[in-house]
Amino acid sequence: MTISWEATPNPQSLKFLVSQPISAEILEITSMEEAKRSPLAGKILGFPWAKSVFLGKDFITVTKEDWVEWDILRDPLAALIQEHLEKGEQVLLPELSKETDTSDEKDSTSVKLIKEILKNEIQPAVAMDGGFIDFVSYKDKKVYLNLQGACSGCPSSAFTLKEGIETRLKQSLPEIEEVIAI
Repeated sequence: MTISWEATPNPQSLKFLVSQPISAEILEITSMEEAKRSPLAGKILGFPWAKSVFLGKDFITVTKEDWVEWDILRDPLAALIQEHLEKGEQVLLPELSKETDTSDEKDSTSVKLIKEILKNEIQPAVAMDGGFIDFVSYKDKKVYLNLQGACSGCPSSAFTLKEGIETRLKQSLPEIEEVIAI
């Protein structure tokens, strides 16, 4: 197993690429309480410089505080991730109880199209930069999205949101007035 890293557009986030899938679920963890589901995120968030951990299918994006530099953290953090995975320790524990989400069945045609564009076009593009864009809601001609991983707090996220995502969604659904990050 190999771990490599790459910069993201967010200078506070670094994406660690793993040579094999590590999680069937995509999840952002921002507190020790949330880290109860992820032993790996718990280790990382135990450091005072760690702000959040984003688990992708084959990558981990770590966001740090601005008072420490990546050149100090990068290699030891990659080694910690590699050791955790090579020991066979779990990345993400299963949820104890998860309600079945049937919202897709009840979604309007517009919401289904928004989700389809996000899933097939937007999410793969932002995953390359260590981030994730999640649909929250569509109300009063406004689309509400949750920016996670490297997208959360990224200086370019406002541009990506307005010039990229909003423009693309308006191409398919001209009635959309605005896309808002929450």
